Amino acid sequence: MGKMLQPGDAVPDVTLTGPGGHAVRLRELVGKKVLVVYFYPKDDTPGCTAQACSFRDQYEDFVAAGADVVGISADAMDSHEGFAARHRLPFTLLSDASGEARAGFGVKSTLGLIPGRVTFVVDHQGTVRYAFSSQLRAREHATRALEEVRKLVGGPTATRAASTP
Repeated sequence: MGKMLQPGDAVPDVTLTGPGGHAVRLRELVGKKVLVVYFYPKDDTPGCTAQACSFRDQYEDFVAAGADVVGISADAMDSHEGFAARHRLPFTLLSDASGEARAGFGVKSTLGLIPGRVTFVVDHQGTVRYAFSSQLRAREHATRALEEVRKLVGGPTATRAASTP
């Protein structure tokens, strides 16, 4: 696995499994809106549920700012569908069972065991403009991503990365 994508890097051309088992090419989601891509370890765990619900609670703000949100983990689509239904998640969850997307974005595991928790903000051209990595600050991912989307859409291009435990 390479280094984690940083601001200025292009989003990799990866294909994941989406709702209904349909293939979703991530590059095809780029360009329509600013894209927030967040990687999380596992459906229905406390931190991942807090993170997903934080994105849910701010989803209308993301939409109003001109962004869409996509969550990615290795869980199967049936797990994603149950997770989304239980927590009323209005955004798309994608399955990365092969780990291709995680590897392409350079999202590393914590302690070599727990899949990383990283959020990326991607502009209309498919360029990463912001990356935030924190396994423990799950709720902060949505707040930070929304701040960066607003900067990107309404002001100067945001090109920073943040990493906290």
